[in-house]
Parts: sequence; C-alpha cells; structure tokens
Amino acid sequence: MLSIGAVAFIGFVFLAAGLVKGVVGMGLPTVAMGLLAAAMPPAEAAALLLIPSLVTNLWQLFTGPSFRGLWKRLWTMMAGVVVGTVTGAGLLTGAHTMIASAGLGAALMLYALVGLAKASFTTPARHEAWISPLVGVATGLVTGATGVFVIPAVPYLQSLRLNREDLIQALGLSFTVSTLALGFGLFRAGALASPTAQLAGSVLALAPALAGMVVGQALRQRMSVETFRTVFFAGLLALGAYLALEAALQG
Repeated sequence: MLSIGAVAFIGFVFLAAGLVKGVVGMGLPTVAMGLLAAAMPPAEAAALLLIPSLVTNLWQLFTGPSFRGLWKRLWTMMAGVVVGTVTGAGLLTGAHTMIASAGLGAALMLYALVGLAKASFTTPARHEAWISPLVGVATGLVTGATGVFVIPAVPYLQSLRLNREDLIQALGLSFTVSTLALGFGLFRAGALASPTAQLAGSVLALAPALAGMVVGQALRQRMSVETFRTVFFAGLLALGAYLALEAALQG
C-alpha cells in the first residue's frame, strides 16, 4: 500500500502533467514519466501513467473533426507504433531499468532541444507512404523503452502541416495508440506484477490529471503559450539531463 506521502507526490505529478497538457495540448506522459522516474522504477511509473494518458488522449482524439480521414492517412504509422512499443517494452523491466532511465533522459533532452530550437521541416506528401511506418516503429521503440510517446512522432506530425484542429486530433490518435500498446507491452513483459493494484493506482491518478487539464485550458486563455512552452522545454531539458546523469553514475 502506498504511503500518504507517495499518494500526495503522485497526485502532484499528475496535476502538473495535466496542467501542461491543458496549456500546450501535449506533455502529460512526458512530464509524468520524467518526474515519477526520479522516484520509482520506470516500469512502475509507466503503469501509473496508463489510465490518465488513455482517458485524456481519448478525449483529445474524439473531440476533433477528422478522425476517419486521419486514421486513413496515418494507420501505417499507428501499426508501426504498436510493433515498436511491444518490441521495446522489455527495456523498462528488470536489469534494464538503468538503460531505460538513461533513454528517458535522452528522449526528454532531445524533445526539449527540438522545442527550444523551434526546429521545423516539411514532409512531402509523396514520401509519407514509406516515412510514416518508419516513424511509427521508431516512436514505438522509444515508447517501449522509456514510456515517452513524443519522439519522433510529434515533430513528424508537425511536419505534415496539418491545420491546428487536425494536428491536435492526430496527436491524440498517436498518444492513444501508444498508451494502449504500452499497456499491452508491459503486461506481456511481466512488468505488471500486480495488475489490479497498479491499475487502481493509475485510476486514482486520473482525477488530478483531469483537474490539471481543466485548469491548464483555462490558463491558456490568459497567458502567452509561447512563454509557457519556453519554460516547459527548459524544465524538460534540465530534468532529462538529471535522469541521464543519474543513470550514468549508477550504471
């Protein structure tokens, strides 16, 4: 059973992660994994993430206007995400936890640097057929090894030059598939030693995540999103460096 201190810490983490997602439209798994992995094994952190990530991303997915069209366009990427995630999920368990922590730190730093640099590129439509599944597999491997869904999926989806609502819905689709695949991968790898207890903890984490998301959406109307994104990416860079250094020192 979790102590009161542990429950309070988990509640704070998901409140903060939900707040970030409410303001910038993504970042719940990234923030949650980064903070939780500093206090517990990555596999346990990923298990807590499952329900809040699934519910918030389903909300984001089905409130958009173009589900059928996006699915038709991106299904090969989603298939790659599933394959890569299930293949890489074993890295979050057992003797590989230090590797997973280092990988998580590296993924956070890479994502932060891309965000701070405001890097931008365009993927020509004629190349999507072969790039999409490769991006999906790469995203899945990173997800399976670290619990973070964003690299390289987010930069790739941004490169497709979707309109704002379609991009938010496409991110919801990618994150939903990643969450479901990660849950299956963790179960298959034996990381959910006590599935009922771990899923119960994940359900409890849902309330602060939703509360944070509502507050974040309200804040988005009152503050500069660009300023917030800069602070967000700088914080992720520092957190990723900390996790990677800690893993290197303990490895």
